[in-house]
Amino acid sequence: MRTIKEINAKIKKGDVVVVTAEEVIDLVAKKGVKKAAQEVDVVTTGTFGPMCSSGAYFNIGHSKPRIKLGGGTCTLNGVPVYTGFAAVDIYLGATALADDDPRNKIYPGEFKYGGGHVIQELVAGKNAHLEASAYGTDCYPRKKLSTHINIKDINEAVLFNIRNCYQNYNIAVNLSDKPIYTYMGMLKPNLGNANYCSAGQLSPLLKDPYYKTIGVGTKIFLGGGIGYVSWHGTQHNPSVKRKENGIPQAPAGTLAVIGDLKQMKPEWLVGVSMLGYGVTLNVGIGVPIPILDEEILKYTAARDEEIYAQVVDYSEAYPQAVPGSLAEANYAQLKSGKITVKGKEIPTGNLSSYSKAVEIAEQLKAWIKKGDFTLTEAVAALPGVESGYTFKPLKESPSIS
Repeated sequence: MRTIKEINAKIKKGDVVVVTAEEVIDLVAKKGVKKAAQEVDVVTTGTFGPMCSSGAYFNIGHSKPRIKLGGGTCTLNGVPVYTGFAAVDIYLGATALADDDPRNKIYPGEFKYGGGHVIQELVAGKNAHLEASAYGTDCYPRKKLSTHINIKDINEAVLFNIRNCYQNYNIAVNLSDKPIYTYMGMLKPNLGNANYCSAGQLSPLLKDPYYKTIGVGTKIFLGGGIGYVSWHGTQHNPSVKRKENGIPQAPAGTLAVIGDLKQMKPEWLVGVSMLGYGVTLNVGIGVPIPILDEEILKYTAARDEEIYAQVVDYSEAYPQAVPGSLAEANYAQLKSGKITVKGKEIPTGNLSSYSKAVEIAEQLKAWIKKGDFTLTEAVAALPGVESGYTFKPLKESPSIS
């Protein structure tokens, strides 16, 4: 029907037709797939929620005299960074904690500050205190460094997240008789609540379930700036069971993403403290889906009622890696505020912000309509169902208990 090159030409001329993944649902209901596909050039998606496998790498520049951080130790605002690169390249993980954080010694721990918070503060333009020690070499003689860095002054600041944008995820519940604290939030005993984490009908990989337009090199909204899909994310698992509409019923595909941290905004990269679990980073991601044919448009029009996730017990089944689920529910049911599990009606809560996802999809739509954002051709496809790529859990020897 059309190519990305043709869509980009329309963007530059200012006559491109862009709708959000929410708007396209009503459009298809009103006009049908065929007519809607003839009219719409791009559908924008969005998601905003905790994405633990995130972080940023920095090149801080050389001190005088020079210091070799590789093989030494380094912290930013007391939070340790990884130094196993060259002299002044470091990586800060979103879930990193200061050595003196009490963690869960006083249960449940509060985890007030960590890597995600440092990233947000740097993006906001705040200084970060860098403390480093090294063993010293002839070419890098310095052994101690204490200074402040600012994102505008360092050479490179790059957000590089190895697993974001999960294509569907579990609905977490607790079958035990005590509250538990997880990365899915606090779960009340005896099926007291159910937490989920997805934008549902706005979520990028749910609107392109077979990765027909999203691949390596796809340009995206990332953290309030522009980023790219750099690879499939870790634990990418396209081979899970799918409904007849092609949408996975369980956690499936993931994205690795990268972008210039200096152009991002603190409202779209937010450090989060999770009681009893740790720290993480809320990340805002929006992916444009070019409508190249009717099939792609049909996928983008999937509604919450047509997207299902599995209910999993996080008191026993999840921590012990026991397969299976207690039930399944669609996102319309989840967003209604209650679902029924084992005959009990229980309240639901979302760790992902749907309103923020709407903002992202609208912002990306505005960028495209204004001509500030053109689309890219993926240089490589993500592993799909036909690839046979399957996430493999760790194999343990009999001696491991």
